Amino acid sequence: MSPDRLSALRDHFNSGRTRDLPYRRDALKALRKSLLQHEEELLQAMHADMRKPRFEAYMSDIGLVLSAIDEALDKLKHWSAPQHVPTPLAIQLAESTLHKEPLGVVLIIAPWNYPVLLLLSPLVGAIAAGNSVVLKPSEEVPATSAVIERIIQEALAPEHVHVVQGPGGEVVPALMNGFRFDHVFFTGSPRVGRIILSLAAPQLVPVTLELGGKSPAIVDRKVNLNVAAKRIAWSKYFNAGQTCIATDHALVHTSVMDEFLDRYARFVKKAYGDDPQRSAHYARLVNSKRFDTVSTYLSQGRTVIGGQHDAHDRYIAPTVLTDVKLDSPVMSEEIFGPVLPVIPWTEREEVITITRRNPFPLAAYIFSNDERSRRWFLDRIPSGGACINHCMLQFGNSALPFGGLGTSGMGRYHGRHSFDLFSHQRGVVNASTLVDHGLQEPPYTKLKEQILRQAL
Repeated sequence: MSPDRLSALRDHFNSGRTRDLPYRRDALKALRKSLLQHEEELLQAMHADMRKPRFEAYMSDIGLVLSAIDEALDKLKHWSAPQHVPTPLAIQLAESTLHKEPLGVVLIIAPWNYPVLLLLSPLVGAIAAGNSVVLKPSEEVPATSAVIERIIQEALAPEHVHVVQGPGGEVVPALMNGFRFDHVFFTGSPRVGRIILSLAAPQLVPVTLELGGKSPAIVDRKVNLNVAAKRIAWSKYFNAGQTCIATDHALVHTSVMDEFLDRYARFVKKAYGDDPQRSAHYARLVNSKRFDTVSTYLSQGRTVIGGQHDAHDRYIAPTVLTDVKLDSPVMSEEIFGPVLPVIPWTEREEVITITRRNPFPLAAYIFSNDERSRRWFLDRIPSGGACINHCMLQFGNSALPFGGLGTSGMGRYHGRHSFDLFSHQRGVVNASTLVDHGLQEPPYTKLKEQILRQAL
């Protein structure tokens, strides 16, 4: 991306155009219109890139972005209005307000697994907050990234939002070393997240990192097994397991292990048939590198469900492993594929010991009919978010802030939280000129000190 293009984005922001609410609203409407016009192209592109089923592509990519735009259009005036806050007695007479101001020019870097959602959802928040934006889609899904670029070019002025294509390892360092962004939003792996932080540090650029981690699903002995098995399997094989908040592994009480596996197998068959490779409802690994990595996990336990794989088709069947060693790669690396290790436990402390081997998961899922047991696990397993008796639903509620903890990320977004993320919350005190008590000014008297002690 040329320096002139970046300068144009800065000049456009400095002109004040993006601060106008009608401008922001028009941009969001234009984005929505263009997204709808290219909906079919996006669905076909995501299928071409990773065989993503239409239903999954709409629900998890296009539909959620449209919902984010609609919410922003509906609530933009309220979100952007100055907020009155209390003023302490010590600094009266005055009025205190909190103003939401745009940051400037921001960079959004998206991954390949949800290429529309994880690029355009942050964009909605950045536009709503009044910023100029550089978008970097993933080169791993070229068909989808090309359609996204057309959507942006048709909907938005290039000095307002600009798309940069190319290998992330080359493009992003060149961008961040040659220009000071006012915020960087990155979704991807912890390894690359550390690189982004190192690139941002020299110029003290604030960064939001949406990373990953080994999110456990804990199945208690007092549980609806049919519900637990079905919902864990749904989360594990949605998008062929290539979801940052998917169940990474399941920790199942020994007393219900056999029945859990039986019901799990029944759901897999019902969902994908006798041969999931022929199912229209099952995605593929995004590339050969990802296939090669995930396929190595197949030999790290006893296969009780699935295990079939086809390198040419980038296909790995919905798979369950038992007898897995806790120090094996499948239990120390984020799987990000359709392979589920199932680990038995008897005492609750065993679960805590296992989860602490991979601390700070992006999500934790607790399946139990016992409220005290649910609370016990929830209190002892720190995670970015959590869901009880289901999986992944926490992502779908825009009223909940979404983000990681520790190694699974930093920063929160979704709904109003996206608007706030890309805004500077500026505190303003407007002091009265009609009354000037002079309490803070010398000479300092005993009376002033008495009043001060009571006012603070």
